[in-house]
Amino acid sequence: MTPDYPGPASSRAYQKHGLNTAKRALKEWGSRAIDNRTRAGKLLVAWRDQLIEDMGGLEQVSAQQLTIVELAARTKVLLDGIDAWLFEQPTLVNKRERRVYAVVKERQQLADSLARYMAQLGLERRGKAHDLRAYVVETYGGDD
Repeated sequence: MTPDYPGPASSRAYQKHGLNTAKRALKEWGSRAIDNRTRAGKLLVAWRDQLIEDMGGLEQVSAQQLTIVELAARTKVLLDGIDAWLFEQPTLVNKRERRVYAVVKERQQLADSLARYMAQLGLERRGKAHDLRAYVVETYGGDD
């Protein structure tokens, strides 16, 4: 039997958003999945470096905090990709089912995760720790 609708049997009315592919790549390859030669990769590295700098610099950040920074960076990549895809869509509502697409819900979960990571790291900017002895030597001269 042939179907009653025209067109090939494998045609589909939906679009792939690529979220699962991006998640799998980040899980498997980590931050190596992000090409730092691209504009997006450079912006992400700059964002991550700025985040570390806001926490007082690499010397002041613990290994646990660096792990959270890395998780936040990965989440930000996924969130930015989904946002870009969503803004290209003519509508976010599946008219036939009368509800928003599932990717909108997943996007919100990623946004909530990013907010939790940011809260764990702290929202205040921290200055770098200064060495008093180095400051005195620099300001008033050496040990004469």
